[in-house]
Amino acid sequence: MTQSVVVQVGQCGNQVGCRFWDLALREHAHVNKKGLYDEALSSFFRNVDSSEICVGLILTYLNPQAVLVDMEEGVVNEILQGALSEVFDSTQLLTDVSGSGNNWAVGHMTYGSAYREQIVDKLRKAAEDCDCLQCFFLIHSMGGGTGSGLGTRVLGLLEEEFPEVCRIVTSVYPTAEDDVITSPYNSVLAMRELTEHANCVLPVENQSLLDIVSKIKHMSHGKPGPMIKRDSTIISGQGGLSEAEKPFDAMNNIVANLLLNITRYMMEICELLKRHLVEFQGTRSMMT
Repeated sequence: MTQSVVVQVGQCGNQVGCRFWDLALREHAHVNKKGLYDEALSSFFRNVDSSEICVGLILTYLNPQAVLVDMEEGVVNEILQGALSEVFDSTQLLTDVSGSGNNWAVGHMTYGSAYREQIVDKLRKAAEDCDCLQCFFLIHSMGGGTGSGLGTRVLGLLEEEFPEVCRIVTSVYPTAEDDVITSPYNSVLAMRELTEHANCVLPVENQSLLDIVSKIKHMSHGKPGPMIKRDSTIISGQGGLSEAEKPFDAMNNIVANLLLNITRYMMEICELLKRHLVEFQGTRSMMT
């Protein structure tokens, strides 16, 4: 069975990643009634026991195949103090305290250089824990300093260290009315890195997410059209590992649902990406 590793960078990346793991655990709990470790779980989780790791064991301790990076401690600390605290290992986390100041260059150059070896070590550890690593999922924002700057630096490190492994990136773009004055600058510089190092980019735009949430909430209040429950996992964290709805949870849940549904077709997607990459490289070599 193939495995994937999720790399969450910056505030947005870790918030979306938190919702992704929440939904993944809820989905498996709904389907996996016997509580046995199976192939579906092994795609993104390891069943860790103090004495052994074995397919077929009763679930004892699930550890997500993930690396969490942020240059501020806030979001990661919330994860560690919340309902998901028991599933993450401290070796998967990398944080600082000062942040990137919404500056792409600080994230990409300053922190990217300072934490390069630590990031590579954590990526290698995550890869070594997989029996058959198929792809990396990178989740980040384009407007923030850490998400755009350090996120794209991590993407370059993934290509450098694991050139044969697919790199699928979920990039959250800011709205046109974003109040962070540097977000256009950050987005333009990050876009250059995406075109150079990503195999596939799934662009997500914040204004579109806001519009979707608004329409769903409108329909959930009894208006004409398809009815959607107010506590739907599409837009809400209610009823799962999250005890209270927080700002951006509804938007983050839409992205998390997108990623969760994409994972069902990962083998086909990666094979398609590899085939197109080979064709592209062949065409480029003929042109030169």
